[in-house]
Amino acid sequence: MTRIDAKFAELNAAGKKAFVAYVMAGDPNYDESLEIVKGLPGAGVDVIELGLPFTDPMADGPTIQLAGQRALDAGMTLQRTLDLATEFRKEDNTTPIVMMGYYNPIYNRGVDTFLKDAMAAGIDGLIVVDLPPEEDEELCIPAQAAGMNFIRLATPTTDDKRLPKVLQNTSGFVYYVSITGITGAAEAEATNVGPEVARIKASTDLPVIVGFGINTPEKSEAIASVADGAVVGSAIVSQIGAGKPVAEVLAFVKSLSDGAHRA
Repeated sequence: MTRIDAKFAELNAAGKKAFVAYVMAGDPNYDESLEIVKGLPGAGVDVIELGLPFTDPMADGPTIQLAGQRALDAGMTLQRTLDLATEFRKEDNTTPIVMMGYYNPIYNRGVDTFLKDAMAAGIDGLIVVDLPPEEDEELCIPAQAAGMNFIRLATPTTDDKRLPKVLQNTSGFVYYVSITGITGAAEAEATNVGPEVARIKASTDLPVIVGFGINTPEKSEAIASVADGAVVGSAIVSQIGAGKPVAEVLAFVKSLSDGAHRA
């Protein structure tokens, strides 16, 4: 059982919804990013999504693209991202970390080496947005064999014919993308999301967590009420991009997590 599986079992037993927060590793710089990540569990975050900076982030809107650029400009790399996770683990051995990014840096390092290093750093799961199920032999199956969850995205365009393929080797949870398009592009609506979550849950026992388009405590509560939890990324990243102090960023995260936990 991974930390992700254990966390969802614990939330389920307590009748609680999950709050997942996305931040870009190394944004705005390594030290401040580490301080933010260390503060997330205290701000009510159940699962941390740690963005891996990449030069060509095709699924990300301007907010997260800029975060990745800030991180790269500050000298962030895949190794430094793993270093940041390693530092976090010195103080917290229970909060799950999902690394979210693109395949190129992982491929460049070599899958076997990457998985060994990521496991050692305390990474629990991967979301690799540019590897479809047809490429499962590439990373998904080796990752699961190494003891790591491989989390897949389902979207409004994932129809009933495609869904079984998407769910086939998915573990940890299913990430439902509430809108068509890039991150931060539109707002999620619970009335649209609810039936889609129900459709996915009819085909899997995995928790279904909804992200994209959630930017207020009220929206976090509304979306978590029709799913197993909510993910917020762009709204948090925009606070960091605006140069807000760490304490203010974490207070904003706490307001969002409180919303999800009220659901």
